[in-house]
Amino acid sequence: MGLEQYYGGSHILRQVSLEAKRGEVTVVLGRNGVGKTTLLKSLMGVLAVKTGRVSLHGRDITRIEPYERVRAGLAYVPQGREIFGRLTVDENLRMGLATRPAGTAVPPVLFELFPVLKQMLHRRGGDLSGGQQQQLAIARALAPSPSVLMLDEPTEGIQPSIIKDIGRTLARLAERGIDGQPMAIVLVEQYYDFAEELADAYIVMERGEVVMRGRGTDMVADGVKARLAI
Repeated sequence: MGLEQYYGGSHILRQVSLEAKRGEVTVVLGRNGVGKTTLLKSLMGVLAVKTGRVSLHGRDITRIEPYERVRAGLAYVPQGREIFGRLTVDENLRMGLATRPAGTAVPPVLFELFPVLKQMLHRRGGDLSGGQQQQLAIARALAPSPSVLMLDEPTEGIQPSIIKDIGRTLARLAERGIDGQPMAIVLVEQYYDFAEELADAYIVMERGEVVMRGRGTDMVADGVKARLAI
């Protein structure tokens, strides 16, 4: 992809390339401020890339709007969840269907993945716990049945039991998605153990560049954890 991105005079992304394959979780690691969130926003079209190319299943989507990327099969769960606090769980989920034809139903499988949401359909999003809000944010992104799901630090501020639930859900989604087809997952994560457990592939970023990449099974041998501590 060779993505380049700037904020003012700061060079944030430097020739960053990332490939996410269906059926795999690709983990993006790095300390705060290295460009991980900027990478996801650039892939989603929230930030327009200066140079480089973004493609989805062979289609160039570099210049199309974020809603068009959603329609094409790309989904994004931002850091901090950004659910609609005054809307109910049901209304939040329906917001995820905004790019789909009117009357499209919320996929029932979402309530299999996140049973707590079915119990709280008519509760306002702002009244949910942090872990429940994170599950709602993921479910909302999944509502239009994407083929690629990107998540920015989904474990941040979440209790350990829900972190485990989210991990199991992401592994299942990579395997069979919402519609039985494998899904590509891109996971930005600070929690190393969670990332290592899920990773089929990984990249490590420093100062806007990819400095390491490899298979998840090689993360220990490659010394990824030690590199993150430098």
